[in-house]
Amino acid sequence: MTATEVLPVPRRTTMIPLLAGAGFVVFWSSGFIGARWGTTYSSAVDLLAWRFLLAGAVAALVLAIRRPRISRADVLTHVAMAFLTQFVYLGLIFTGIDHGIPAGLTALIGSLQPILIATVAGPLLGERVSPLQWAGLLVGLGGVGLVVADDLGHGSPLLFLLPFGGLLGLAAGTCLERKRRPKAHLLDALCLQSLVSGVLFLTFATVTQQMTVPHELGFYGAAVWLVVLSTTGGWGLYLVNLRLSGATRVSSLLYLVPPTTMVLAYLMFHETIGLLAVLGIGVCAIAVLLIRWPNPRQSDPEMATLRSWRNRGG
Repeated sequence: MTATEVLPVPRRTTMIPLLAGAGFVVFWSSGFIGARWGTTYSSAVDLLAWRFLLAGAVAALVLAIRRPRISRADVLTHVAMAFLTQFVYLGLIFTGIDHGIPAGLTALIGSLQPILIATVAGPLLGERVSPLQWAGLLVGLGGVGLVVADDLGHGSPLLFLLPFGGLLGLAAGTCLERKRRPKAHLLDALCLQSLVSGVLFLTFATVTQQMTVPHELGFYGAAVWLVVLSTTGGWGLYLVNLRLSGATRVSSLLYLVPPTTMVLAYLMFHETIGLLAVLGIGVCAIAVLLIRWPNPRQSDPEMATLRSWRNRGG
């Protein structure tokens, strides 16, 4: 085999992006459900402080056992990402839900990220957005609008500044990761960010006197739900997909979050799903297919990463 020949990727390996993407959508959606569940007992800040108290304790234990060597540049990158994508994003998103913005509508605002990322992916990250992907981004935006059309009359307009601010934090953190490309292991990155977020949320909750000790077991059930499903599953798979697929493609998966959130809300809280929502779910699925459709004229970051893992014996 010559140096220029391309190694085939086994079928089981090509399933990795699909499984990682599907898992990310479900686990990321679980965060909105956990936010609604937990904020029925206490404030958003209190819930997030307990969530990252638990996650930070586990993260500190894992880091103490693994004792990873992380460069100073990577440490600074992950500290900044923790601030942007967890303290800013989650803090503002949960506060919005705490003040009455429906979980589905909050997820809709978060789903504007693909459009935001696409406008900066080219100049900042060197990720070319094809005409087919642009079409998918616009189709997905319309699909998400259909999903939550019935919720648009809820809440004061000023409240929507909260999830919009969170959206900007998540987008900034995503671009930072793709720009800096930290080399730390994904597990170490997740633990480091969780530990930093724990310090930030605990400090903020204490300073603002919002840290309490709730007596309802449901509150701690929501906190554990968020640690296991949202932090470990959702954010962990976000980092995996970001390295596999790039900023534009992983952001496109957020189009599937509002419909998934609505299905979970129906199962857990008996919220109704209208005909427009069902139509929107189908439109969102088509949009994601368009955005993630392979382009033979440009390199596929998923396949390049998978071949790299295979050559290293991963």
